Amino acid sequence: MQKLYRISLIGSGIAAVVSLAGLTLHIAAVAQAFVLIATILLALGLGALPSMKGYQYTAWIIAAVVAGMIYPEAFTSWGSIDLRDKTLILVIVQLVMFGMGTHMSLKDFKGLATTGKGVLVGLFCHFSIMPLMGYLLTRLFHFDAEIAAGIILIGSCSSGLASNVMVYLARANLVLSVIVTAMATLAAPFLTPLLMKTFAGTLIDVKFADMMIEIIKIVIVPIGAALLHDYLKHTAPAKKRKLYGVAVVCALYAIGLLLGGYDWMQARIGVHTVLQSLELSGFLAGAVVAGVVYHWLQHRYPAIDKGMPYISMFGIVYFTTVTTAAGRDHLMQVGALLFIASVIHNAAGYFFGYWLSRLFGMDKHSSRTIAFEVGLQNGGMASGLAGSMGKLGTVGLAAAVFSPWMNISGSILANYWRRRPVTAPEKGLKEPEVSLKEGAF
Repeated sequence: MQKLYRISLIGSGIAAVVSLAGLTLHIAAVAQAFVLIATILLALGLGALPSMKGYQYTAWIIAAVVAGMIYPEAFTSWGSIDLRDKTLILVIVQLVMFGMGTHMSLKDFKGLATTGKGVLVGLFCHFSIMPLMGYLLTRLFHFDAEIAAGIILIGSCSSGLASNVMVYLARANLVLSVIVTAMATLAAPFLTPLLMKTFAGTLIDVKFADMMIEIIKIVIVPIGAALLHDYLKHTAPAKKRKLYGVAVVCALYAIGLLLGGYDWMQARIGVHTVLQSLELSGFLAGAVVAGVVYHWLQHRYPAIDKGMPYISMFGIVYFTTVTTAAGRDHLMQVGALLFIASVIHNAAGYFFGYWLSRLFGMDKHSSRTIAFEVGLQNGGMASGLAGSMGKLGTVGLAAAVFSPWMNISGSILANYWRRRPVTAPEKGLKEPEVSLKEGAF
């Protein structure tokens, strides 16, 4: 594998030279094709450099952005298949979130009693600093309404698995990080729509209940399925059999809805809130089935767990590419400003997350943790919500631009703090079963 990485790194340099030659000779097709080849080969080739290996995933995201910018028509539709379709985006984002969930555990919540103050500080800082900064940036840069709403949206989303990885690398308080991430995820269905209604209600039409249900479908359902799998790993055989029976009932219920039950109810009831509840119940039933089926598969094929990060990576690369392609014209106009906004937004999260934690009496070790929890947002969740609105190419643009920078800045800050420890690394903190390839969570 190392040989492939080294060849790719050399090939990237050659492709970059060819692209530069094409640009010099005004042969646009050659310049564009080889700059894309160069970025793809660089994403592979970074694996040959130990000091840069942690940035491989970010390099793949950059390659996805380049592909979407150069060949937008190739990533908006394939024949009759619309790659921006709401249902397709929802399924892919759910796969990403399920991959995140397989690296969470019910045990993560056990430390809540001993880290209560830190969790409250983390949640307060996360759901106040980032949406406020997003709102202020939209006032400063005067983006179009839907693009501005996207900045507020990513600021209003929960933190993701990236914060846990960065906290581990920085040797900060990993237990606190995992619990804050878990609690922020659980709070998101209520707080994210509330913040969007407050700060972006004049920019786009924000329907509180609709957004709350979408977040449950995008985040809670797949993570719930993954946590059910974790529960099944440690429960007694008798309880397992009962859950298998529940899963069969849930499967029959979900199939019944898909085969006409929902349409039948829609024709006879027609009340929006009732139909929403019915639809959500189908998703929750599907989560039970998915958790049990995945547990059964993982029990027989243990290697499947190793493949989940790559499925999640593919999902994030997919909707990054499609979002970039869908919003290419907007990015050509405001891409540079969006990047500047992402740097300011992200830096504000680190700065205020750390110093507000210190103001609330947190030690330096835990304050570093809160800095990551505040500064790193769940880009997948933001993209999924933008897709559910049918505004992937506008509301979703901020997530496509902000996510790569969050991974880069988070890695830099984590390595900086790792070299400047506050105290000796805490005993008993185990490495999370993730890698930097999953950083975009």
